[in-house]
Amino acid sequence: MDILDAIGNTSIVRLRKVVPPGCADILVKLEWENPTGSMKDRMARAAIARAEEDGRLKPGDTVVEYTGGSTGTALALVCAAKGYRIQIVTSDAFSQEKRDHMAALGAELTLVPSEGGLSTKKLFQDMIEAARKLSQEPHTYWIDQLSNQDSIAGYYSLGEEIWSQTKGEIDAFVHSAGTAASSRGVATVLKRYKPSIEIVIVEPAESSVLSGGPAGAHRIEGIGIGRTPPLWDPTLVDGILPVRTEEAEDMARRLAREEALFAGTSSGANVVAAIRVAQRLGPRAKVVTLMVDSGLKYVSTDVYGLNGG
Repeated sequence: MDILDAIGNTSIVRLRKVVPPGCADILVKLEWENPTGSMKDRMARAAIARAEEDGRLKPGDTVVEYTGGSTGTALALVCAAKGYRIQIVTSDAFSQEKRDHMAALGAELTLVPSEGGLSTKKLFQDMIEAARKLSQEPHTYWIDQLSNQDSIAGYYSLGEEIWSQTKGEIDAFVHSAGTAASSRGVATVLKRYKPSIEIVIVEPAESSVLSGGPAGAHRIEGIGIGRTPPLWDPTLVDGILPVRTEEAEDMARRLAREEALFAGTSSGANVVAAIRVAQRLGPRAKVVTLMVDSGLKYVSTDVYGLNGG
């Protein structure tokens, strides 16, 4: 057994205090139990393994990727475990903790400047272009997460775990979209077991492109890339809910103080949306969402830092 065997099989718990009366039960899966503290360990393991299997990634190659941090940290972990060099393109728009964590695991970082620390469509485009240039060097393998089908399969195990842990008693799965790989992977599995399960996708209200709105700047790290992700599959989606950055940050703080669940901003957005779904479905239903990553990745940000109260 090695560190990569520790990925997955995370706990699921019921929210007790932030859920209003008359709601469905809301269960949250604690994805911060993965080795780097986020669900992205699942996709990193799958993406590297599949590239090795078909020869796209060979011994001695360098892995290249653009990332807001959690994917890069997960890839750095897998590369450290397997002995690959890794070059990461990231930005000051994402927390210092994430950048430090990637570097600690041996990643070589290239920083792309943001507009005032905000996630914007232009920032993601600039990061992708920087990674593309790095990937043109010999003996490199570019993950290209936004277009990488391998990452979807990394989340099938997450869907299987949710189905098993709820004993099939699940009426809706609610989750925020970045690349859309995780929601698609989970939805594929859950819909196979029970086609009536509602799949509800969360996006930043300030950049609600999946709902038909304009791209905009927001502070919910890791989601809302300003365009429809290439891996997006609308046939698996039953609804889309926009959540404002302030709502997501406030819920993240409430989860820490009231539920003892220390999570990041996208987890806060997930719970805001899950409560809306739970209110609509009523007390006999069960809604599942994800604690995407640990609050330890955001201690220096406005969510938990001096400005976050």
